[in-house]
Amino acid sequence: MKNFDDLATWPLKELRKLKMNLNNRIEKFKRDPDAKELPPGHMLHGLNPFECEKLLLELNRVVKALNYEARKDDLEDNEEE
Repeated sequence: MKNFDDLATWPLKELRKLKMNLNNRIEKFKRDPDAKELPPGHMLHGLNPFECEKLLLELNRVVKALNYEARKDDLEDNEEE
């Protein structure tokens, strides 16, 4: 399992990949509550449904904050021109 403590430092591509994996895993848990365990090398290995949902909420919060900062920086750059 990866370290999810500082998602704000992850590249956007990795954040998108994590979001897709979480959405797929959560959907799998909804269809089959006894979904099989992921292999040890998988980034979500060892996470239960509650942990996946909690991580997805945190991920969405981080992405929203990163998008806000990017827009703010763009606005500041335009004002300087």
